[in-house]
Amino acid sequence: MSVSVEDFLSMLDELPEVQQSDGGSWVSLKVRGKGFGYLWEKTETVGLKATIEEQIAMVAERPDVFEPQFTAGRFGWVVVHLARIDPDELFELVTEAWSLTAPRQLVESHEAGR
Repeated sequence: MSVSVEDFLSMLDELPEVQQSDGGSWVSLKVRGKGFGYLWEKTETVGLKATIEEQIAMVAERPDVFEPQFTAGRFGWVVVHLARIDPDELFELVTEAWSLTAPRQLVESHEAGR
């Protein structure tokens, strides 16, 4: 149970209009200019947008995999340790983070195409 940085980056290809930009020690992940995640290659961790309720539940259930990053408005960002998560679960979390950020029409179009 582990996801490499390369595998994580490949997951992003499955979601429309994902933009990556280098922030120095991290890679910022955006859809139509709005952020939904970060990748820190050096620590092999990812920060993902979630609801505050999801953030609390994930951290409480599996603190070895997830840790709180910060909260902003109604969102609770969570840090995910790539070495400790299953690829399918991570893809689900990335898709959820993307869906919380992307315009509704883009999300609906993506879901209809699956």
